[in-house]
Parts: sequence; structure tokens; C-alpha cells
Amino acid sequence: MIHTAYRIKAVLFDFDGTLTKPGALDFPRLKKEIGCPPDDPILEFIDGLPTRIERETSLSALEQFEMRAAVDSEPNLGAEDLIAYLRSRRIGMGIITRNRLSCIERALQNFNAVNISDFDIVVSRETPVDIKPSGDGVLLAARTLNVDIKQILMIGDYIFDIQAGQAAGCMTALLGDGAVSGFSNIHSDFRASDLEEIKDIIRLGLPLSMGKLPNDLLEKFLHRFNFDDPSVLIHAGVGEDITAVDIDEEEVLVIKSDPITFATDQMGHYAVLVNANDIATSGATPRWLLTTLLFPSGVVPSGIGKVIHELESVSRQWNISLCGGHTEITDAVTRPVIIGMLAGTVAKRDLVDKRNIQPGDSVLLTKAVAVEGTAIIAREFGDRLATLGMSKAEIETCRQFLSSIGILEEAKIAGNFQGVSAMHDITEGGLATALLELSVAGRHRIRVAMDRIPVFPETQKICRLCHIDPMGLIGSGSLLICCRESTAEPLMEGIRDAGIQIARIGEVMDPGRGIDAVGPAGPVPWPSFEADEITRLF
Repeated sequence: MIHTAYRIKAVLFDFDGTLTKPGALDFPRLKKEIGCPPDDPILEFIDGLPTRIERETSLSALEQFEMRAAVDSEPNLGAEDLIAYLRSRRIGMGIITRNRLSCIERALQNFNAVNISDFDIVVSRETPVDIKPSGDGVLLAARTLNVDIKQILMIGDYIFDIQAGQAAGCMTALLGDGAVSGFSNIHSDFRASDLEEIKDIIRLGLPLSMGKLPNDLLEKFLHRFNFDDPSVLIHAGVGEDITAVDIDEEEVLVIKSDPITFATDQMGHYAVLVNANDIATSGATPRWLLTTLLFPSGVVPSGIGKVIHELESVSRQWNISLCGGHTEITDAVTRPVIIGMLAGTVAKRDLVDKRNIQPGDSVLLTKAVAVEGTAIIAREFGDRLATLGMSKAEIETCRQFLSSIGILEEAKIAGNFQGVSAMHDITEGGLATALLELSVAGRHRIRVAMDRIPVFPETQKICRLCHIDPMGLIGSGSLLICCRESTAEPLMEGIRDAGIQIARIGEVMDPGRGIDAVGPAGPVPWPSFEADEITRLF
């Protein structure tokens, strides 16, 4: 297996037994019919027959056998999904086969949504190159696709597929292992039991969209760690934005790190509050801030001074000590980046841990969705919004949403209620991602009433004009709260008394993970976003 970074720009498939289910081609029976020794390759055996008549007769038998198998073939499990996935990612695709083109075309008629045109190249027995195990077909595909051979993955279920890929110098993936029994000296870069595993291998070699790492990949990578330090009360995981460390019998240290990469205007403001928000969701008080400031080449000192002033001003407002960090001008970035690390403390008995949620808990949401996203779009793309018909007054109103991206006040109020079982702020990926993270971290399913989810009219207009979904738009400023049913009403009253909007949007269900969304007419799909909607504007 490859344990280094790799990049995949094209995928080449063997056909029979790879894209089609194994077993349609009964080679042992055919070999017996034409007198081919069991361990000899059929095509090479036929070519070596002493007379032209023997070769033509055996080849005719082979071609009839191949076409019958093509008629009877079926798509391999996961083949159509994998091809659709690669097509959606605009990854080059090809077929490298020892079979005839007509048989490939006939077999593809048994697929539901795949045809020969989905493949950029098909190298068959008729193609004027040496057949597998020669690497000539793979090299031809690389030239046709204009892709570096080292960025091609060859997938097959037989030794010849692996040998062809290796001869050409590309990556190889062996599908299953039964067909290569006895070839212990052959090693592929990857092995997979089915095409779903192949899809996972390919995905790790494709570029990611802007934004945070998708939760399923994060979960996969975190499995490599052993979280066996008993002093770590809350460790890294999907939906866990902080770590909590037991430092003495009564007190817990809560630590958080987060970068600011999308915003450039008022980014110091974001850096403090985005980190402080996560600290507050644990019930802790934010106290000590460290920042790493990265600026691109050409930055002027006044620009750095502005950011530091923003950091100092917001820190002072919330009694946070800006106690150190690092500042650097580097060509590693093309726009300013702030990486904040914030620490705070909470009494051990008051630590809010998402694992404490229970079936029947109410799910509450403060303010509305996409508060931060609304502010960022108005501040970064104000001119674009103006050309789309938004008035200066509307844009300015949206710009002022920046003052609402903190959830410290409502988190503090919630922390005073014994019945609060979890808090989670909404960041990249919007409410859609945040609720799923809460479900995963809390280990319970959550039912959500879609018509109860509040969206500010200004946010609705911005999202409509920009053709983005507010459910997937970055949303710092909104706090998800899970609490016992008996706590919900007095908690909501307390938060409203502070002048903060709050709505009950759902409830915690049975153990598990996932969101059960309900619309006015019944169940509806819960939206999913591979990247935050704001990335579509950058």
C-alpha cells in the first residue's frame, strides 16, 4: 500500500471481472474446449498454434465465447456509482482490455447509466498496441488523456492488469485477490475487496474543495490516534471543536484552535470571537489567546497594525488576554491568515459535554442561520451585491451582522441551567453540517422541523441573489443548545430577556447518528454540503 501523498488525474479499468461481475467468462471451460493448458494465457496459446486453420478455429471459438459472456454479463456492484462519481469530478477514464471492442459495447448495454462514450479511451484487442501484460495500452491512454503516468490509477482483478500498470509506471489497484493466487511476487499499490473501497482509494487522491476537511474524512483520519490519556476529558472528533483537559480535582482547561481564512475585513474580530464561541459552548470562560498572523508579501505595516488593533479591541471587550503568538510575512499565503488558539477554564462539575444528550431533549437555535456568512458576503462582495440589485442600506445592514457573530452571552446564560446537555456553534457548512456534527458527537439522532428554522430576510435575499443555500452557509453567531424538556421554556425566556432571538427547532431521538428532517407535508431529505456555500463565491 502507498502511505505517501498521491494525486489521481485519470483512472483506467480492466473490464471483465472489474466493471462487470466476475464469472461471466468461464476460461477454464474454454481452455478445455480448445486444448489450452490450464496455466497458459488463451491469446498467447492461440498465437502459438502451429497452423493457420488451428489458430482461426480457436480464435473463432474464443470470440463466440466472449460475445455470449458479454450478453450474460452484469455490472459489478458499485461500478455505475463509481463511474458517475469520476464523471462528476471530471476525472479521465479509460478501459484497458484483452477483449474485443464489440464485446465491451455489448456488455455495456446491460448497464443502466453507462455507455462507451463515458470513457475517454478504450484499448481493446483490436488497438494496434501490445496487449496486457504489456504496458503499451496504459502508455497510450496516458498520451491520449495528456496525464502524467504517475498520476494514473490502473484497476483490475488479474495479474496482467497489475503487470501492465507497473510496466507503464502508474499506480495499481488490485480488485479482490482470488485471481492472483500463486503470484506472491506481484504487489499492487492498493488492494480492495470491492469497488466501493476503490472509490475510497480514488477519493484520497482527488483535490478537496475549499473549507474544512469533510467530516467523514476527518473521522477516518482520527481513527489512527489512540486517545488513551485519561486527563483528556473531551478529545478530537467530529462535532468536537474543543478539547477539555483535567488539570486538577475541581477545574478543567478548555483549549481551541481555529483559523480565519475567508474574511479579510475585520478579520481580527472574527479571530477572537470564532475561537471564543467554541470555548463558551463547553461552559468555560475564554481567557488566554495566542495568535499566529501570516501576511502575504507586499503587506504594509499599517495593514498589520489594523489587524492587531482588532484583536486587542475585541479581546478587551470580552476580558480575554492576548498573551502571545507569532507574526510573519510569507509567500506561503496570498491573503492574510490568522490562526488563533484560545484557552479557558470551567469548573469540572459545569463542563458541558455533548455525550450527555438524551432522547427527548429539546434542540434550540439562537438568532438565525448564516449570520456570519451574511456579514462576510456583504463585506467582501458588496459591489457584486449592488450590481445584483441590493440597495446600499440593505448591504450595510448585512455588514453589521458582524456584531452578532458572538454567542458568548447566550452560552453563558445556558451554562447557568442544570438541564443543558450540549451546546454547539454553527461554523463552516452552516446549520446542515452543524446539526449532523452535534448528532455524531452526541451519539443520538436528531429530528428537525424544517419550518421552524429561522432565516433573516436579509440572509434570504443575499442567498437568493448569489444562488447559494443558507442552510450550508457559515453561521457563527448562532448557537445550538440541547436541554431537557423541562429546561427549554425557562431557558428560552432567559435568552429572550437578553434580547436574543431563540427558537425550538427539534428534539433528540434514539441513539445513533443522522438527522430526520420533517417538512409540513412529511419527511424531507436533510441537505448535505461537501464544502461551505461561501466557497462558491471565492
